[in-house]
Amino acid sequence: MSFANLGLSPALQKAAAAQNYSQATPVQEQAIPAVLKGKDLLGIAKTGSGKTAAYALPMLDLLQTNRAFKNRFVKGLVLVPTRELALQVGEVFLGFSAHIAIKVKTLAVFGGVSINPQMMKLQGTDILVATPGRLLDLVESGAVHLSDVEMLVLDEADKMLNQGFEEEMRQILKLLPKKRQNLLFSATLDNKVNAIQETLLVNPVVVEVKEEEKPEEELQIKELAYMIASEKKGPFLRYLIKQQNMQQVLVFVSATQRADHLVTKLANNGVKAVALHSGKSQGARTEALALFKKGKVPVLVATDLAARGIDVPVLPHVINYDLPRSSKDYIHRIGRTGRAGETGEAITLVTPEDAHHFKIIQKQTKRVIPTQETEGINLKGF
Repeated sequence: MSFANLGLSPALQKAAAAQNYSQATPVQEQAIPAVLKGKDLLGIAKTGSGKTAAYALPMLDLLQTNRAFKNRFVKGLVLVPTRELALQVGEVFLGFSAHIAIKVKTLAVFGGVSINPQMMKLQGTDILVATPGRLLDLVESGAVHLSDVEMLVLDEADKMLNQGFEEEMRQILKLLPKKRQNLLFSATLDNKVNAIQETLLVNPVVVEVKEEEKPEEELQIKELAYMIASEKKGPFLRYLIKQQNMQQVLVFVSATQRADHLVTKLANNGVKAVALHSGKSQGARTEALALFKKGKVPVLVATDLAARGIDVPVLPHVINYDLPRSSKDYIHRIGRTGRAGETGEAITLVTPEDAHHFKIIQKQTKRVIPTQETEGINLKGF
């Protein structure tokens, strides 16, 4: 369904189009009209379903349409479990808000970095995206006031609860005005999530996007594998990137040291790349992801753990430089591409030592992935 049919203002429709949102996903199609009507909402949807836009667009629309901003206290509050998600959600809001007349200030705050720079930026913030712990720190310091919050979003509520933020979440809820709109998004509806939604939401609209509603083939991923000797993987990766002129590719490796080594090798051969792994500082990881998402660096080399929560709406290529440990990891990796109605490509490099494990992955995922030999390819110069 087109965003023109969801009740959004022309300005927000243009904002969606400017950010390459052409057709609404099922969660957006169901959630946006309900949020615009002021309803509480329970959204059961997994990462990659488009849930961020499902609440960001109507929140911005309501603020820019109905608010005179008599004061500049926070009006919209989004709670998220991780620093990475806070940054990503903040970027989504910033991208949309650049296209509306009334300036709506969005700020993302999270732990793991100095609190002082965040405190200095808080003045005039209309929409605050925060991890629970850092938000409470800011409240206790007097840097942020929650008395005017009109819309609350709990994003990935199941993760927040499972990561031990239940007490922090309950403390935050006590600080909010009773009259407000509440939106809760979760990948699952377990006992903890169900308990908090029953106390938080009032006659909510329930939006549930089950996996079967979005079949695998709708992801539009072209999967391909290459048989390659271990010592030729590096040159072959550079060959693929250069021959296909890949402008944005996420490369998965099995270890942090391997990520750094691969980035160095790529750089030495004229391919700009950055690494994303747990050994990097939060500042370095944030910078690496920003460079990649803005297209300033075409290659992001990441481990599975560090890549969790990365959300690049239109990512054309994923390469499994190292084979994933499990079939589940394989699905998570390739699911980074082929989103938002765009066709994606997932390439896996398979060494002779990996061949048996790769067959198991195909069997467990019920796939037959086309596999090509590479013996005839001239890798000289790569």
